[in-house]
Amino acid sequence: MQLYRFLSDDDTSAFCHKVSLALSKGWVLHGTPTYGFDASRGVMRCGQAVLKDVPGIYDPEMKLGEA
Repeated sequence: MQLYRFLSDDDTSAFCHKVSLALSKGWVLHGTPTYGFDASRGVMRCGQAVLKDVPGIYDPEMKLGEA
């Protein structure tokens, strides 16, 4: 089964660390990163989709970050 996550955060090193952590746990990048301005907060935001192949059957109760 293939799992999908979309990681997002403010444009800081925290976002890079979040993506790096996912990669270290076997997730792979999917597509190009996104970048946009959050006008309500006045900050730039980043996003990146990641995929991971895991055994089993999908369950909506799964904790994707722990997979």
